[in-house]
Amino acid sequence: MKLYYASNSCSLSPHIIANEAGIALELEKVDIGVRPHRTASGRAFVEINPKDYVPALQLDDGPLLTEGAAIALYLADLAPRSGLAPPEGTPERYRLLEWLTFIGTELHKSYSPWLFHPELGATAQEAARTKIASRLALVERHLAQHAFLLGEHFSAADAYAFTVIGWSKFVQIDLSAYPRIEEYQRRIAARPAVREAMRAQGMALASAA
Repeated sequence: MKLYYASNSCSLSPHIIANEAGIALELEKVDIGVRPHRTASGRAFVEINPKDYVPALQLDDGPLLTEGAAIALYLADLAPRSGLAPPEGTPERYRLLEWLTFIGTELHKSYSPWLFHPELGATAQEAARTKIASRLALVERHLAQHAFLLGEHFSAADAYAFTVIGWSKFVQIDLSAYPRIEEYQRRIAARPAVREAMRAQGMALASAA
């Protein structure tokens, strides 16, 4: 399988999951700083993924899978013994879907595009920051009772949350008001699979101190 990724983007999440699950991925970087977006091999990315954004996973049997949450769940399900996704039909499975949806709609799409594009205006950015603060407060309260989002074990949802919350430093969101989140981020940053994914994508390693 081939993962199309861009450094410092949400494509870090499926890469972490694959590493945690012991799944080997071929990687191809996409330059999202140019138009049209181009892969490392020189192809226009829109020819591969008509949505023109990462991540995208080229499956071994041909089809292309897109959307980070779907890719995360697909990879986790390939390695059920990893514990990255609870079995289908269990209450925990729906908790995973709940968290993946929350991260995707309430956090991911509040950070991006609003805080990465100042041309969208100060009013829009302030509204996004207010929403992010309220959503981070929910995560902070949850982490008062649990080590990870699904309880005591790392899951696909944690890979996604770590990735998105990690953007805070780039957009000047101070996490010091959320000490449990800061500790959560440090613990995840220390995981070998996370460090391996970040290194492979050319990212500065998150602090695990």
